[in-house]
Amino acid sequence: MAAKDAEEVLDVQSVVEAVVANEDAADVPSYEVESLCMRCGENGITRFLLTLIPHFRKILLSAFECPHCGERNNEVQFAGEIQPRGCCYCLEVHAGDQKMLNRQVVKSESAIIKIPELDFEIPAEAQRGTLSTVEGILVRAVDGLEALQEERRKVDPQTAEAIDHFLLKLKACAKGDSSFSFILDDPAGNSFIENPFAPSKDPSLSIKSYERTPEQQALLGYYVEPSQPAEAQGGASTGGVDASNQVRGVAHGSVGAKAGHRAIAQSNSAEIAEAFFRYTAPEEVMTFPSTCGACAVSCETRMFVTKIPYFQEVIVMATTCDACGYRSSELKPGGRIPEKGKIISLCVKNVRDLSRDVIKSDTASVKVPDLELELTSGTLGGIVTTVEGLITKISESLERVHGFTFGDSLDENKRNKWLDFKTRLTKLLSLEQPWTLILDDALANSFIAPVTDDMKDDHQLTFEEYERSWEQNEELGLNDMDTSAADAAYE
Repeated sequence: MAAKDAEEVLDVQSVVEAVVANEDAADVPSYEVESLCMRCGENGITRFLLTLIPHFRKILLSAFECPHCGERNNEVQFAGEIQPRGCCYCLEVHAGDQKMLNRQVVKSESAIIKIPELDFEIPAEAQRGTLSTVEGILVRAVDGLEALQEERRKVDPQTAEAIDHFLLKLKACAKGDSSFSFILDDPAGNSFIENPFAPSKDPSLSIKSYERTPEQQALLGYYVEPSQPAEAQGGASTGGVDASNQVRGVAHGSVGAKAGHRAIAQSNSAEIAEAFFRYTAPEEVMTFPSTCGACAVSCETRMFVTKIPYFQEVIVMATTCDACGYRSSELKPGGRIPEKGKIISLCVKNVRDLSRDVIKSDTASVKVPDLELELTSGTLGGIVTTVEGLITKISESLERVHGFTFGDSLDENKRNKWLDFKTRLTKLLSLEQPWTLILDDALANSFIAPVTDDMKDDHQLTFEEYERSWEQNEELGLNDMDTSAADAAYE
């Protein structure tokens, strides 16, 4: 018996080592572990497989099967870390479109599923982490509601009748007879809905990234101090506010400009230090307590404010954790929220254009019309780089999913499509022909540097302001913002 237990532990350790160490998921074999069946008490087999989901990330699939009673179940777990921000997918499913129902869905254990038209919500604990389809998740929800209907009719006939009427609507959605919105909201950021048009935008699918609330942080297992201000939880989290508000109510210290250079240089991106120091050096670097986003240990976040010519005041924040080595850096806009959004267009023609400094905020979308490429707001986060660096980051992001994308599950047409897109993306940097880069930022917090002393003389760079729509203001939380008390105080 002891030898058997040791063998099981060894198998599980092999799986864990494969998850942690092996970067090429295509070469990872499946592992089998003998497990107890909770239905009949006999031993069954659990199989593990590490793989990559296209346009997503590395996951661990586990499937249990009992040969004695036929019990079967499967589960998906994430081999990586909790993402820095939560994600919310909204898929508009049209009646009669079976392809919509067949879309692949990865639901983590912390994700909530909603169908607003039915006022229906599947809590995170109702369905475990699964790899399924839209139809599969709805069918599982139907089966769960129907399971106890007979017993419910004996105890509470009215409730059972109401559930019967609701099940008719839910079954109509699962069969594709009704149109509905399928919302997948995951504070951990580890859920996913397939986009068959990738890398192009899916007209029926919208994706939003958001900062987690303290309550969501606590549910994910992070330690959140009750007295800790929202600005300090999870590192740098807020934007569009005055720098003094970032450290309001928090004890902080300041050091000289020389130490500030060293602090920012410790971040994970040398480009930030290199780009900002060519404009101005920080006269004061402020520090305030924070919590590591990887191991939840207390650490420090460093911050300084600088002014960028032709742009505005910005806040650079860098967090380092001495316990686990985690490092992150963020760029936040300073000052008030602009009244209008801004679209920045650059016609890239020569090497000098590739070297232009680029500030992309986390509210900006990136478009390259020549490739029919569009990155929604929140993708890649807020970064400071160059035009060449931005295209390189997009290319590297695609490289990380090629292990599964070019596997045996991909048909030849999709394979050729991705190879052609990769080739065309590389050609942008070779400047074989002019191409256009567009940054669309509803908060006007993005920037592309001119190459002339006077911005008006740079004819390849254009700026266009526009009025934000009600939907954009709602997404940014501006419709509910009330500044009357502050306005009265200043008056």
